[in-house]
Amino acid sequence: MRIREHPILRFKERSKIAFTFDGRTLYGEAGDTIAGALHANGVKELSRSLHLHRPRGFYCAIGNCASCHMTVDGEANVRTCITPLKAGMVVKTQQGKGRVDGY
Repeated sequence: MRIREHPILRFKERSKIAFTFDGRTLYGEAGDTIAGALHANGVKELSRSLHLHRPRGFYCAIGNCASCHMTVDGEANVRTCITPLKAGMVVKTQQGKGRVDGY
């Protein structure tokens, strides 16, 4: 899902970063946001709407909406579109509003 070749732009090789998403080990690259790394791995559904449970994906990509909220390293409501990926992160799909009571 990454653009590797382009007729005008050149892309430098970046180091790989391992992280866990919903129990699976995935790899991103240095400089990726969490959502960017997930998208590059084919993960397009980042959350679900609270009331109708419709899938949500990348939307604003600047941290203004709630479409990319996930639980990262045990912290709920992390805006994955603006949070840099770090080695060893544990990222989980968030249920509801991410509160302990599940709502």
